[in-house]
Amino acid sequence: MKTIDELYSLALQGTLLSQQEIKYIMQKAIEILSREPNVLYLSSSITIVGDIHGQFMDLKELFETGGSIPNTNYLFLGDYVDRGPRSIEVMILLILMKIKYPDKIHLLRGNHESKRPNQEYGFQVECLVKYNQNGNNVWLYFSEMFNYLPIAAVIENKLFCIHGGLSPLIQNIDDIKNLDRFRDLPNEGGFADLLWSDPDPSILGFGVSVRGAGYLFGENVVDKFLYVNKLETIVRAHQVCLEGYNILFDGKIITVWSAPNYCGRFGNYASIMEVDEMLNKFFNIFEDSDRLVSNPENRKKIKEAMNAEMEKYFQ
Repeated sequence: MKTIDELYSLALQGTLLSQQEIKYIMQKAIEILSREPNVLYLSSSITIVGDIHGQFMDLKELFETGGSIPNTNYLFLGDYVDRGPRSIEVMILLILMKIKYPDKIHLLRGNHESKRPNQEYGFQVECLVKYNQNGNNVWLYFSEMFNYLPIAAVIENKLFCIHGGLSPLIQNIDDIKNLDRFRDLPNEGGFADLLWSDPDPSILGFGVSVRGAGYLFGENVVDKFLYVNKLETIVRAHQVCLEGYNILFDGKIITVWSAPNYCGRFGNYASIMEVDEMLNKFFNIFEDSDRLVSNPENRKKIKEAMNAEMEKYFQ
C-alpha cells in the first residue's frame, strides 16, 4: 500500500486510485470525521468554498486563486460530487487533504453527498464507468464516508455556515447538535431541510420549494434565527450565482458558488469568500480553467440563453 503522501501526490495530478486505495483512505477519513461534532466551531482567518460538483480542474484553479493547503485554512460547504465529470478525483483529493491536514480543511455535507442524488445525477454512474465491476463497491465506500461529514460550522460565533438553509424544525444551534448525522440523508425533516432549503426575498415565513425537498424561507426567518442564536450572518452555497456569489437581506445571508461555468453551459463566474481576523469578507472571483467565461462573445451568448428560473433552482 502506498503512503498517504504518495497517494496525495497522485491525487494532485488527478490520477485515479485503486479500489483498495479508495477503501483505505475512506476508512482513514471516517476515523477523523467521526471525532468531529455536528457543528464545527472555527476561527478566522478562513476561506469559505461553495459547490464544486465534480469540476476537478476548476478545483485546482480554486487553490491557485485562494492559496494552497496548509498555507490557507478552508471550509467547504458541500456538494463535491454529481453533475461534473470528475467527482471521484475531486473527492479523493479533498479527502486526502483532510487526512494530511485535518485542522486546515473542513468539509461539510451537501445535499448531493447522499445516495439518492448520486443515483440520479451521475456520481454512481461515474464510479461504475471508471471502476467497472468494482464500481458499486467504490461508490459505497464514498457513501459511507458521506454519512460522517459534519452538518454546519460557526466561525468566531458570528457566521453560521451551512450548505442549504433553514428549517421550521430547527430553531437553534443545539437542535443541529442533537441530530443523528451518521446515516444517509433523509428525504424530509430538519436534517434534510438544512441541506436543501433556499432563501427567497419574495416571501415571509416558509414556503414550498420546487426542489421537492427543503423549503423556501424569507427574511423574517433569517432575522429570527440570527437573533435567537446571537449570530450576524448566514453563509451558504447550493444555488448557482452568475457572478459567483449573491448577497441577500442587507448582508444577512450570503451565497457562495465555486463551480465556474457550471455544467459547461451556465457561463457563471465562481467565488470563494475569504474571512479575515476581523471578520471582513472578501470575494475572490475566478473563472473556469478553460477561460471560457471571460470571453465576451461566449458570455453574451450564454447569458442570453440562461433561464432565470433554472439559475435559481437548478440543483
